[in-house]
Amino acid sequence: MTNKHKIINDPVFGFISIPDATVYDVLQHPFVQRLNRIRQLGLSYMVYPGAMHSRFLHSIGAMHLMQDAIAVLRGKDVPITDVEAIGAQIAILLHDIGHGPFSHVLEHTLVDGITHEDISLMMMEQIRRDLHQEDADSPISVAISIFRNEYHKHFLHELISSQLDVDRLDYLSRDSFFCGVTEGSVASARILKMLCVRNDKLAVEAKGIYSVEKFLIARRLMYWQVYLHKTSVAAEQLLIKILQRAKELAKHGVELFCPPALHYFLYQHITASDLANNPHRVLEQYALLDDSDILSSIKAWQSADDKVLALLSKAFTNRRLFKAKRLDGRLMPEQISSLRKEYSNQLAIDEKDANYFFMEHISSSSTYSDKDEAIDIAFNDGTVRNIAEVSELLNWEALTRRPEKLFLFYYR
Repeated sequence: MTNKHKIINDPVFGFISIPDATVYDVLQHPFVQRLNRIRQLGLSYMVYPGAMHSRFLHSIGAMHLMQDAIAVLRGKDVPITDVEAIGAQIAILLHDIGHGPFSHVLEHTLVDGITHEDISLMMMEQIRRDLHQEDADSPISVAISIFRNEYHKHFLHELISSQLDVDRLDYLSRDSFFCGVTEGSVASARILKMLCVRNDKLAVEAKGIYSVEKFLIARRLMYWQVYLHKTSVAAEQLLIKILQRAKELAKHGVELFCPPALHYFLYQHITASDLANNPHRVLEQYALLDDSDILSSIKAWQSADDKVLALLSKAFTNRRLFKAKRLDGRLMPEQISSLRKEYSNQLAIDEKDANYFFMEHISSSSTYSDKDEAIDIAFNDGTVRNIAEVSELLNWEALTRRPEKLFLFYYR
């Protein structure tokens, strides 16, 4: 008999328990184990060398925070059954399962019109079949219903996906820890202790408002300090250009070295209809694709016959990343034409291929969305109000403003 009650030693939260056999079986599924081979922060390690942690570690941490949140809500007499508790833990454990190599970086490069949320849901369905949990009241069925926001207890979905969910509470603390920065440090334990449910919606007790304000500030700072750091974005744009060039060559029948799973997506134009018509085959290949496929291919492409692919691959492998220049406005057509001619002459390549060596890119992020469900603050008199209306530190305009930074990234 296998002991399925395990303890995981996490560097951020300490010991995390796996108390349920179904959760253990989900953790052992190859789709979930694949997350060990996908970096949580994509290419941020090129700026913060410690940012090597995996999507698997993040998912485990988020599951731990879900356990704590459920315990708090149960302590406040919020009715949550054992199946719902396990279902919520499985839902957060699987919320990132559909991410491709380097997380968000290649989401729209290797596949067309398919989001990681779409693939996550299909992988959940496959795990449910593999573990023979297809009954409507099984923990995995409940997890899928919660994930899709179809379950009758809406607050359970908010714990997974909202403007104050356990996903964000984990990744801010975890990413801050591994990057070695303090900006993402949040009082996750206190925020969880202050959670409550009002009219089937998640809320935070009024005495926890300062912790929520700190959480929002931490999120804003982490986006500009880490997630949208110009050098990280430059590395991402370089990686995208490499894959675009590889797909262009594949389309014209040029045979490139690559592992079978990457070969499948390079040499076929996979769209949402392909996923719908042949889900098993697409999912099978997607589940075999991870960071190592991309890295090993780019290392080999340094010696490719195609000059563009070779130059870009050498630049990536040796960390000669695109340079970043802040722009006040879009480049004029004559400026773009001048850049094409300059690269064509310097690198002895066709002008049309010069487009692989520079691009404009807008980085943007908002701290708080006025289009999503609000973070509600619950007061002792029974009223519930939007954090943006009651915060003394933050105002609606500051919270919802979405600043943009326009960059020119270019090969040098």
